[in-house]
Amino acid sequence: MSANKELLEKCVSQFDISGEIKSANTYGNGHINDTVLVLTNNGGIEKKYILQRVNSNVFKKPEQVILNIEKVTAFLKVRAGSEREVLSLIPTKDGSTFFKDENDDVWRMYNFIENSICLDIVENEQDFYECAYAFGKFQRDLRHFPADTLYETIPNFHNTPIRFGAFLSAVNADKCGRAAGIKEEINFIKERQDFYSCLIDAEARGELPLRVTHNDTKSNNVMLDKTTRKALCVIDLDTIMPGYSVTDFGDAIRFGASTAAEDEKDLSKVHFSMELFDAYTKGYMAGCGGKLKPTEIMLMPEGAKMMTIECGMRFLTDYLEGDTYFKTSYPEHNLIRARTQLKLVEEMEENWDKMKETVAKYR
Repeated sequence: MSANKELLEKCVSQFDISGEIKSANTYGNGHINDTVLVLTNNGGIEKKYILQRVNSNVFKKPEQVILNIEKVTAFLKVRAGSEREVLSLIPTKDGSTFFKDENDDVWRMYNFIENSICLDIVENEQDFYECAYAFGKFQRDLRHFPADTLYETIPNFHNTPIRFGAFLSAVNADKCGRAAGIKEEINFIKERQDFYSCLIDAEARGELPLRVTHNDTKSNNVMLDKTTRKALCVIDLDTIMPGYSVTDFGDAIRFGASTAAEDEKDLSKVHFSMELFDAYTKGYMAGCGGKLKPTEIMLMPEGAKMMTIECGMRFLTDYLEGDTYFKTSYPEHNLIRARTQLKLVEEMEENWDKMKETVAKYR
């Protein structure tokens, strides 16, 4: 965590919590925001909170990010069965939902959800089903939320043609001199350029409605009960915006239906699992509760492939531009991430008919 102890203590003190601060330590492995687990002691009772600094390099208007979260979580709380089923923003002492420090960095705080886990890699099909159910239910619960009241916190976030244009610009600029070493990956992305507008075209035909979407539906953005392994709630709500249900579905598939980590160096370990795809489709459809259009459902494989190749494109763009967006641990980190995504795309294409049959089965 790059913030010093004095700044952390000042930030924590702005929020409406009680007790003595016992510790404040870096927590989790997110790519974007800085996250701190805060432990307090109030008369012998310990309580945990999550403190986060919103990355203003990614979110140019961080206040809008938090206002989106405030609206959506308030809407979801009405439908939640318990406090553990929705994130709860902790207000500041002056009644705001965020604090801006002297560096103009925006901080927010959540209640910590006890006795819970989230999975970087799903351990079995049932875990994946639960994650799918959570995101499907999230879609169902928000179906009457007015999407046009939300800010677009990252414009064109899942507009793949625009992402492709940015990728081509990065290739042509080659500011770090890396393009010559990744010709195979560059050609792989260029060869599929006719695919990138298919979802936008489907929306124009009335087959794919705009909905409130999460836009980062990795399995580690679902909290599971540590004891029962049942889904509790969806977390990491920074990218809630109007979008397509099939891209939410697809991003979960590209992350969770892989047999390896997102940054696995050994590509022989990276495979697209049809078994996990089936489990997720079943869970997502159950969570949605029949609220999707038939044409929407049949575009789920396109959503999976689109999100996977778009993510590979984004990792490769960042690699070409000098690793300025995603956090990296070594110079080739983004390249390794991109290669896993392209391997998954290749295997999705090999299983395309089976993917279509699976979504038809659960429709």
